[in-house]
Amino acid sequence: MSVRGDVGRRRRRIMPAERREMISEMVRRSGSVTVAALEETFDISPMTARRDLAILEDEGRVKRIHGGAVLPGFARREDSFQRRLEESREAKERLARAALGMLGSGETLFVDSSTTAYYAARLILREGLEATILTNSLPVMSLFTTDEAPKVSLIGVGGTLRKLTLSFVGPRATEDVEAHFADRAFVSVKGVTPDGYLTDPDPLEAEVKRAMILHSEEPILLVDGGKFSQRGLNRIAHISEVSTVLAADAPEQRLKEIAAGGTRVRRV
Repeated sequence: MSVRGDVGRRRRRIMPAERREMISEMVRRSGSVTVAALEETFDISPMTARRDLAILEDEGRVKRIHGGAVLPGFARREDSFQRRLEESREAKERLARAALGMLGSGETLFVDSSTTAYYAARLILREGLEATILTNSLPVMSLFTTDEAPKVSLIGVGGTLRKLTLSFVGPRATEDVEAHFADRAFVSVKGVTPDGYLTDPDPLEAEVKRAMILHSEEPILLVDGGKFSQRGLNRIAHISEVSTVLAADAPEQRLKEIAAGGTRVRRV
């Protein structure tokens, strides 16, 4: 049930504390909210919306910005898919090319909702490699509506759509992944901690990525150097659980530490 639909049925009975809980959930799901959206959704004044956000900020549940609020703290910050798509583009294209070179004909492949994996999937379709792609990424699914790739099959993972990341998550998505086994998985992350944990800002996204790693014969991590200077709130897996790390412009010392732990590292 949507927040908007729920509010529509209970608008005159909703209590301030309950409204703030719903606002907090909206921010958690989408990553941000605007005062204007709160006015429309809850039929409240701008002053009431800002007061709710101020209370939630005092509780550490949101961080106010001009015109609205976002998730608090660096560890929970998450950018939209469209914004991330253009970040470190050249490095992501190198990673995609290297990832394509690791695939054999006819393989089955998990592709997560990262923009780096999107570049890899797009290259697979353009090159016409024979493969089956299983993904929770709506942009990757959309590629099949515009690219003619008769040798590439798609299995879409269902679930609840996160508009911020354009990905399907939740119990249904995780169950769909766990119902399959793939030869390889292409995954990326928000960041890698100094002790080697792969992280994501969203817990549901982390669950899907974790399932892809566990249900692939060779999980492959695609990372650029920026991933080693940031982290997400939620643990996905330890880097030792992936078979290969494809790294572009990454700190040499960090790559040596990963390799020393037994994970294969390829610089691209």
